[in-house]
Amino acid sequence: MTSELERIKILEGKISRVVDYVNKVLHENEKLKQQLKELRAEKKDFEEQAKKAGKFGEDLKKYEKEREVIKEMVETIINQIDQLGI
Repeated sequence: MTSELERIKILEGKISRVVDYVNKVLHENEKLKQQLKELRAEKKDFEEQAKKAGKFGEDLKKYEKEREVIKEMVETIINQIDQLGI
């Protein structure tokens, strides 16, 4: 009878360790879910920033082209003024 009681106590100890392990895993799982949620939010922010950066790049190219056109127009006007001898 003692051996059966000892076996039950051993089983009880093992079950207790399993319950502790499951609780630990569940807690870690919740932490990981929260981290995943935060990382997804950061990813979304980075994607939006990348989109804005791309738009800024496009705008910069557009303004550089406009600058070249204006520069050519100013040079043309200067040349015309030079031809007038002023």
